[in-house]
Amino acid sequence: MNGVFSHIKADKIIRWAMTMAFMLLLLHTLSLGIFYFSLPPVIPLYNQMPWGEARLGTRLEIVLPLVITVIFFSFNYFLLAKLYATMPLVSRILSITTLLAALLSFILIVRTLQLII
Repeated sequence: MNGVFSHIKADKIIRWAMTMAFMLLLLHTLSLGIFYFSLPPVIPLYNQMPWGEARLGTRLEIVLPLVITVIFFSFNYFLLAKLYATMPLVSRILSITTLLAALLSFILIVRTLQLII
């Protein structure tokens, strides 16, 4: 299993994308950790819903994008480790998709925190 992960570390695109995604997840966790207790009890999270209480979520629901992104990150990391030997291009696309998901999740949280605080 260690040999599979050494191939991933040798590929510059995958290493860069997964490192940046991991850093974004750390920043995401850090920003939520800093501002979590200063948030109001309800937060406007669901912007596609009609105006009113349907748009509001509890303070705990702001952690949901982070949890989904961490699950997506770990699943894709092990999947691209398995696929790298046979399909390196697919592994690179998966790593860039993971970076994009982490970036969009981070932007969602930062913009929501800017709106509230």
